[in-house]
Amino acid sequence: MERTDEGRESRGTGKYERLLLRCKDLAPVATAVAHPCDEAALGAAVEAAHAGIISPILVGPADRIHRVAKEAGLDVGPCQIEDVPHSHAAAARAVELVRAGRAELLMKGSLHTDELMAEVVKRDTGLRTDRRVSHAFIMDVPTYHKPLAVTDAAVNIFPTLDDKRDIVQNAVDLMRGLGVERPKVAILSAVETVTSKIPSTIEAAALCKMAERGQIEGAILDGPLAFDNAISAEAARIKGIHSPVAGDPDILVVPDLEAGNMLAKNLTFLARADAAGIVLGARVPIILTSRADNQRTRMASCAVAALYARALGAGAAGRGR
Repeated sequence: MERTDEGRESRGTGKYERLLLRCKDLAPVATAVAHPCDEAALGAAVEAAHAGIISPILVGPADRIHRVAKEAGLDVGPCQIEDVPHSHAAAARAVELVRAGRAELLMKGSLHTDELMAEVVKRDTGLRTDRRVSHAFIMDVPTYHKPLAVTDAAVNIFPTLDDKRDIVQNAVDLMRGLGVERPKVAILSAVETVTSKIPSTIEAAALCKMAERGQIEGAILDGPLAFDNAISAEAARIKGIHSPVAGDPDILVVPDLEAGNMLAKNLTFLARADAAGIVLGARVPIILTSRADNQRTRMASCAVAALYARALGAGAAGRGR
Protein backbone atom coordinates (compact mmCIF):
# COMPACT_ATOMS: atom_id res chain seq x y z
CA MET A 1 0.00 0.00 0.00
CA GLU A 2 1.15 3.52 -0.83
CA ARG A 3 1.15 6.19 1.86
CA THR A 4 -0.05 9.69 0.99
CA ASP A 5 1.35 12.98 2.27
CA GLU A 6 -1.18 12.93 5.11
CA GLY A 7 -0.46 9.38 6.25
CA ARG A 8 -3.43 7.76 4.54
CA GLU A 9 -2.76 4.43 2.94
CA SER A 10 -3.92 4.00 -0.63
CA ARG A 11 -5.31 0.52 -1.23
CA GLY A 12 -4.80 0.01 -4.95
CA THR A 13 -7.56 -2.25 -6.26
CA GLY A 14 -6.52 -2.39 -9.91
CA LYS A 15 -9.28 -0.05 -11.13
CA TYR A 16 -6.92 2.85 -11.84
CA GLU A 17 -4.23 0.50 -13.11
CA ARG A 18 -6.60 -0.78 -15.79
CA LEU A 19 -7.16 2.81 -16.95
CA LEU A 20 -3.41 3.39 -17.06
CA LEU A 21 -2.93 0.19 -19.05
CA ARG A 22 -5.36 1.42 -21.69
CA CYS A 23 -3.23 4.53 -22.19
CA LYS A 24 -0.24 2.45 -23.25
CA ASP A 25 -1.81 1.91 -26.67
CA LEU A 26 -2.36 5.65 -27.18
CA ALA A 27 0.02 8.41 -28.22
CA PRO A 28 0.72 10.96 -25.44
CA VAL A 29 -1.81 13.78 -25.40
CA ALA A 30 -0.47 17.33 -25.71
CA THR A 31 -1.28 19.03 -22.41
CA ALA A 32 -0.94 22.67 -21.37
CA VAL A 33 0.12 22.67 -17.71
CA ALA A 34 -0.69 26.00 -16.06
CA HIS A 35 1.95 27.23 -13.59
CA PRO A 36 3.64 23.96 -12.49
CA CYS A 37 5.80 25.80 -9.96
CA ASP A 38 6.00 23.48 -6.99
CA GLU A 39 7.23 19.91 -6.63
CA ALA A 40 3.77 18.32 -6.53
CA ALA A 41 2.46 20.07 -9.64
CA LEU A 42 5.62 19.71 -11.67
CA GLY A 43 6.13 16.15 -10.50
CA ALA A 44 2.62 15.16 -11.59
CA ALA A 45 3.24 16.46 -15.11
CA VAL A 46 6.68 14.85 -15.38
CA GLU A 47 5.44 11.50 -14.01
CA ALA A 48 2.57 11.42 -16.51
CA ALA A 49 4.97 12.31 -19.30
CA HIS A 50 7.37 9.53 -18.31
CA ALA A 51 4.42 7.11 -18.36
CA GLY A 52 3.59 8.20 -21.90
CA ILE A 53 0.15 9.55 -20.95
CA ILE A 54 0.69 13.23 -21.75
CA SER A 55 3.15 15.41 -23.61
CA PRO A 56 3.33 18.45 -21.31
CA ILE A 57 3.77 22.07 -22.29
CA LEU A 58 4.88 23.73 -19.04
CA VAL A 59 3.45 27.25 -18.85
CA GLY A 60 4.98 29.49 -16.19
CA PRO A 61 8.15 31.39 -15.19
CA ALA A 62 10.88 29.33 -16.85
CA ASP A 63 13.55 30.11 -14.23
CA ARG A 64 11.22 29.04 -11.42
CA ILE A 65 10.24 25.83 -13.22
CA HIS A 66 13.91 24.94 -13.72
CA ARG A 67 14.68 25.75 -10.08
CA VAL A 68 11.87 23.53 -8.78
CA ALA A 69 12.93 20.76 -11.16
CA LYS A 70 16.53 20.92 -9.94
CA GLU A 71 15.54 20.93 -6.26
CA ALA A 72 13.15 18.00 -6.76
CA GLY A 73 15.41 16.01 -9.06
CA LEU A 74 12.94 16.16 -11.94
CA ASP A 75 14.01 16.03 -15.59
CA VAL A 76 12.13 18.66 -17.59
CA GLY A 77 14.57 18.56 -20.50
CA PRO A 78 12.12 16.81 -22.87
CA CYS A 79 9.27 19.22 -21.98
CA GLN A 80 8.31 22.34 -23.87
CA ILE A 81 8.33 25.45 -21.66
CA GLU A 82 6.26 28.57 -22.32
CA ASP A 83 7.87 31.37 -20.31
CA VAL A 84 5.35 33.75 -18.73
CA PRO A 85 5.85 35.99 -15.68
CA HIS A 86 3.24 34.79 -13.18
CA SER A 87 0.31 32.47 -12.46
CA HIS A 88 -2.38 34.69 -14.01
CA ALA A 89 -0.43 34.92 -17.25
CA ALA A 90 0.15 31.16 -17.09
CA ALA A 91 -3.58 30.45 -16.87
CA ALA A 92 -4.32 32.78 -19.79
CA ARG A 93 -1.52 31.36 -21.95
CA ALA A 94 -2.43 27.75 -21.20
CA VAL A 95 -6.02 28.39 -22.30
CA GLU A 96 -4.69 30.17 -25.39
CA LEU A 97 -2.60 27.11 -26.30
CA VAL A 98 -5.74 24.97 -26.19
CA ARG A 99 -7.68 27.45 -28.31
CA ALA A 100 -4.83 27.47 -30.83
CA GLY A 101 -4.94 23.68 -31.12
CA ARG A 102 -1.50 23.13 -29.61
CA ALA A 103 -2.92 21.25 -26.62
CA GLU A 104 -5.79 18.78 -26.24
CA LEU A 105 -5.82 18.88 -22.45
CA LEU A 106 -5.49 21.54 -19.78
CA MET A 107 -3.85 20.72 -16.45
CA LYS A 108 -3.87 22.73 -13.24
CA GLY A 109 -0.48 23.40 -11.71
CA SER A 110 0.27 25.21 -8.45
CA LEU A 111 -2.13 28.09 -8.99
CA HIS A 112 -5.56 28.28 -7.37
CA THR A 113 -8.38 26.48 -9.16
CA ASP A 114 -10.46 29.68 -9.31
CA GLU A 115 -7.65 31.48 -11.12
CA LEU A 116 -7.50 28.84 -13.83
CA MET A 117 -11.27 28.47 -14.15
CA ALA A 118 -11.71 32.23 -14.49
CA GLU A 119 -9.77 32.01 -17.75
CA VAL A 120 -11.59 28.87 -18.84
CA VAL A 121 -15.07 30.41 -18.55
CA LYS A 122 -14.32 33.77 -20.19
CA ARG A 123 -16.91 34.23 -22.90
CA ASP A 124 -14.68 35.46 -25.73
CA THR A 125 -11.26 34.00 -24.94
CA GLY A 126 -12.03 30.96 -22.79
CA LEU A 127 -13.01 27.36 -23.43
CA ARG A 128 -16.74 27.54 -22.90
CA THR A 129 -19.27 25.42 -24.72
CA ASP A 130 -23.04 25.52 -24.41
CA ARG A 131 -22.71 23.08 -21.51
CA ARG A 132 -22.38 24.07 -17.88
CA VAL A 133 -18.85 23.35 -16.67
CA SER A 134 -18.81 20.72 -13.91
CA HIS A 135 -16.43 18.57 -11.90
CA ALA A 136 -16.32 14.83 -11.40
CA PHE A 137 -14.28 12.63 -9.11
CA ILE A 138 -13.52 9.22 -10.58
CA MET A 139 -13.11 7.29 -7.37
CA ASP A 140 -11.44 3.98 -6.63
CA VAL A 141 -13.35 2.84 -3.55
CA PRO A 142 -11.88 -0.42 -2.15
CA THR A 143 -15.31 -1.63 -1.04
CA TYR A 144 -16.98 -0.97 -4.41
CA HIS A 145 -16.71 -3.19 -7.45
CA LYS A 146 -15.93 -0.62 -10.17
CA PRO A 147 -14.83 2.99 -10.66
CA LEU A 148 -17.41 5.38 -9.25
CA ALA A 149 -17.98 8.95 -10.44
CA VAL A 150 -19.17 11.56 -7.92
CA THR A 151 -20.46 14.84 -9.36
CA ASP A 152 -20.42 17.77 -8.69
CA ALA A 153 -18.25 18.17 -5.62
CA ALA A 154 -16.00 21.08 -6.63
CA VAL A 155 -17.44 23.61 -9.10
CA ASN A 156 -21.21 24.20 -8.90
CA ILE A 157 -22.24 25.23 -5.40
CA PHE A 158 -26.04 25.21 -5.65
CA PRO A 159 -26.83 23.96 -9.17
CA THR A 160 -30.24 24.57 -10.70
CA LEU A 161 -32.22 21.85 -12.43
CA ASP A 162 -30.86 22.97 -15.80
CA ASP A 163 -27.34 22.95 -14.35
CA LYS A 164 -27.91 19.42 -13.09
CA ARG A 165 -28.99 18.30 -16.53
CA ASP A 166 -25.60 19.39 -17.84
CA ILE A 167 -23.78 17.95 -14.82
CA VAL A 168 -25.40 14.57 -15.46
CA GLN A 169 -24.77 14.64 -19.22
CA ASN A 170 -21.13 15.67 -18.71
CA ALA A 171 -20.57 12.72 -16.38
CA VAL A 172 -22.42 10.32 -18.66
CA ASP A 173 -20.32 11.37 -21.65
CA LEU A 174 -17.16 10.92 -19.59
CA MET A 175 -18.05 7.41 -18.46
CA ARG A 176 -19.03 6.45 -22.00
CA GLY A 177 -15.66 7.79 -23.15
CA LEU A 178 -14.04 5.51 -20.57
CA GLY A 179 -15.82 2.49 -22.03
CA VAL A 180 -19.06 2.23 -20.02
CA GLU A 181 -21.61 1.71 -22.78
CA ARG A 182 -24.70 2.83 -20.85
CA PRO A 183 -23.80 4.30 -17.46
CA LYS A 184 -26.13 3.87 -14.52
CA VAL A 185 -26.80 7.15 -12.73
CA ALA A 186 -28.10 7.44 -9.16
CA ILE A 187 -29.57 10.86 -8.31
CA LEU A 188 -28.98 11.19 -4.59
CA SER A 189 -31.06 12.81 -1.90
CA ALA A 190 -31.74 12.12 1.77
CA VAL A 191 -34.73 9.88 1.01
CA GLU A 192 -36.00 7.78 -1.87
CA THR A 193 -39.49 9.28 -2.10
CA VAL A 194 -40.48 12.51 -3.78
CA THR A 195 -41.50 15.19 -1.30
CA SER A 196 -41.97 18.95 -1.53
CA LYS A 197 -40.16 19.25 1.81
CA ILE A 198 -36.86 18.22 0.17
CA PRO A 199 -36.43 20.05 -3.17
CA SER A 200 -33.63 17.75 -4.32
CA THR A 201 -36.12 14.85 -4.48
CA ILE A 202 -38.26 16.82 -6.93
CA GLU A 203 -35.24 17.68 -9.07
CA ALA A 204 -34.15 14.03 -9.04
CA ALA A 205 -37.54 12.95 -10.32
CA ALA A 206 -37.46 15.69 -12.96
CA LEU A 207 -34.02 14.55 -14.16
CA CYS A 208 -35.31 11.01 -14.58
CA LYS A 209 -38.26 12.29 -16.62
CA MET A 210 -35.85 14.41 -18.70
CA ALA A 211 -33.91 11.24 -19.49
CA GLU A 212 -37.15 9.56 -20.61
CA ARG A 213 -37.83 12.51 -22.92
CA GLY A 214 -34.35 12.47 -24.45
CA GLN A 215 -33.07 15.59 -22.72
CA ILE A 216 -30.37 13.44 -21.13
CA GLU A 217 -28.95 10.78 -23.42
CA GLY A 218 -26.98 7.57 -23.17
CA ALA A 219 -27.65 6.53 -19.58
CA ILE A 220 -30.05 4.85 -17.18
CA LEU A 221 -31.18 7.22 -14.43
CA ASP A 222 -33.00 6.59 -11.17
CA GLY A 223 -33.79 8.87 -8.29
CA PRO A 224 -34.31 10.12 -5.79
CA LEU A 225 -32.23 7.48 -4.05
CA ALA A 226 -30.75 7.70 -0.58
CA PHE A 227 -27.07 6.76 -0.53
CA ASP A 228 -27.66 3.33 0.98
CA ASN A 229 -30.28 2.43 -1.63
CA ALA A 230 -28.04 3.67 -4.42
CA ILE A 231 -25.00 1.65 -3.37
CA SER A 232 -26.64 -1.45 -1.87
CA ALA A 233 -29.07 -3.60 -3.83
CA GLU A 234 -29.93 -5.33 -0.55
CA ALA A 235 -30.85 -2.03 1.13
CA ALA A 236 -33.07 -1.18 -1.84
CA ARG A 237 -34.70 -4.64 -1.70
CA ILE A 238 -35.47 -4.31 2.01
CA LYS A 239 -37.16 -0.96 1.37
CA GLY A 240 -39.13 -2.36 -1.56
CA ILE A 241 -37.34 -0.24 -4.17
CA HIS A 242 -37.24 -1.79 -7.64
CA SER A 243 -34.42 -0.03 -9.45
CA PRO A 244 -32.13 -0.86 -12.39
CA VAL A 245 -29.50 1.35 -10.76
CA ALA A 246 -29.53 0.33 -7.09
CA GLY A 247 -26.39 -1.56 -6.12
CA ASP A 248 -24.62 -0.90 -9.42
CA PRO A 249 -24.33 2.84 -10.21
CA ASP A 250 -21.47 4.20 -12.28
CA ILE A 251 -22.29 7.80 -11.34
CA LEU A 252 -23.56 9.41 -8.13
CA VAL A 253 -25.14 12.84 -8.66
CA VAL A 254 -25.25 14.86 -5.44
CA PRO A 255 -27.76 17.61 -4.55
CA ASP A 256 -25.12 20.35 -4.14
CA LEU A 257 -21.41 20.96 -3.69
CA GLU A 258 -21.52 20.68 0.10
CA ALA A 259 -23.05 17.21 -0.04
CA GLY A 260 -20.67 16.13 -2.80
CA ASN A 261 -17.59 17.45 -1.07
CA MET A 262 -18.47 15.70 2.18
CA LEU A 263 -19.30 12.46 0.39
CA ALA A 264 -16.05 12.41 -1.57
CA LYS A 265 -13.95 13.23 1.48
CA ASN A 266 -15.75 10.65 3.59
CA LEU A 267 -14.98 8.01 0.98
CA THR A 268 -11.38 9.22 0.80
CA PHE A 269 -10.60 9.36 4.50
CA LEU A 270 -12.86 6.66 5.95
CA ALA A 271 -13.07 4.16 3.09
CA ARG A 272 -9.47 4.75 1.91
CA ALA A 273 -10.69 5.69 -1.57
CA ASP A 274 -8.63 7.55 -4.14
CA ALA A 275 -10.24 10.42 -6.03
CA ALA A 276 -9.04 11.44 -9.49
CA GLY A 277 -10.43 14.86 -10.39
CA ILE A 278 -11.46 16.19 -13.80
CA VAL A 279 -13.44 19.22 -15.01
CA LEU A 280 -15.93 18.60 -17.81
CA GLY A 281 -18.08 20.68 -20.12
CA ALA A 282 -15.29 22.85 -21.52
CA ARG A 283 -13.77 22.39 -24.98
CA VAL A 284 -11.23 19.97 -23.53
CA PRO A 285 -11.03 17.96 -20.31
CA ILE A 286 -9.25 19.77 -17.47
CA ILE A 287 -7.03 17.82 -15.07
CA LEU A 288 -7.22 18.90 -11.44
CA THR A 289 -4.66 17.44 -9.06
CA SER A 290 -4.01 18.27 -5.42
CA ARG A 291 -0.85 18.34 -3.36
CA ALA A 292 -2.56 15.79 -1.11
CA ASP A 293 -3.00 13.33 -3.98
CA ASN A 294 -0.82 10.25 -4.04
CA GLN A 295 1.06 9.25 -7.17
CA ARG A 296 -1.52 6.78 -8.49
CA THR A 297 -4.31 9.34 -8.08
CA ARG A 298 -2.34 11.99 -10.01
CA MET A 299 -1.60 9.46 -12.73
CA ALA A 300 -5.23 8.34 -12.81
CA SER A 301 -6.43 11.94 -13.25
CA CYS A 302 -4.17 12.25 -16.28
CA ALA A 303 -5.20 8.85 -17.64
CA VAL A 304 -8.93 9.60 -17.32
CA ALA A 305 -8.50 12.93 -19.09
CA ALA A 306 -6.32 11.45 -21.83
CA LEU A 307 -8.73 8.59 -22.53
CA TYR A 308 -11.66 10.99 -22.63
CA ALA A 309 -9.81 13.41 -24.90
CA ARG A 310 -9.14 10.57 -27.32
CA ALA A 311 -12.80 9.53 -27.16
CA LEU A 312 -13.89 13.10 -27.89
CA GLY A 313 -11.49 13.25 -30.80
CA ALA A 314 -12.91 10.03 -32.17
CA GLY A 315 -16.45 11.34 -31.84
CA ALA A 316 -17.36 8.85 -29.09
CA ALA A 317 -18.87 11.55 -26.88
CA GLY A 318 -20.40 14.97 -27.46
CA ARG A 319 -18.70 18.27 -26.84
CA GLY A 320 -21.93 20.20 -26.35
CA ARG A 321 -25.63 20.07 -26.79
